[in-house]
Amino acid sequence: VQLQASGGGLVQGGGSLTLSCAASGRTLSRYAMGWFRQAPGKERDFVAAISWSGDSTYYTNSVKGRFTISRDNAKNTVYLQMNSLKPEDTAVYYCAADLSYENMWNANWIGSWGQGTQVTVSS
Repeated sequence: VQLQASGGGLVQGGGSLTLSCAASGRTLSRYAMGWFRQAPGKERDFVAAISWSGDSTYYTNSVKGRFTISRDNAKNTVYLQMNSLKPEDTAVYYCAADLSYENMWNANWIGSWGQGTQVTVSS
């Protein structure tokens, strides 16, 4: 599956952004989906994941209550709604797809990656 992420940008602290990830090549509904982020000089870290049906999600602790992952299988698209953004959320955000929902938290096990989209949060 090919993934195309979009929606990044520059936003002030406390603001909101919505990232989108459009899939092509295969039906997205077969895949669990997720978002990772990578700040300069750091490893790619897990942010959020959603099951193929959309009825189960999980998040890294630092974004719980602020970020929401969702999907629209009819549009082959997954979203990351980011609210109350903080400067420490600044990173390149990557969408990811894998057949295993349980493995979505580990970047080493991800089957497909999209290109990144830059999110910059100013203080």
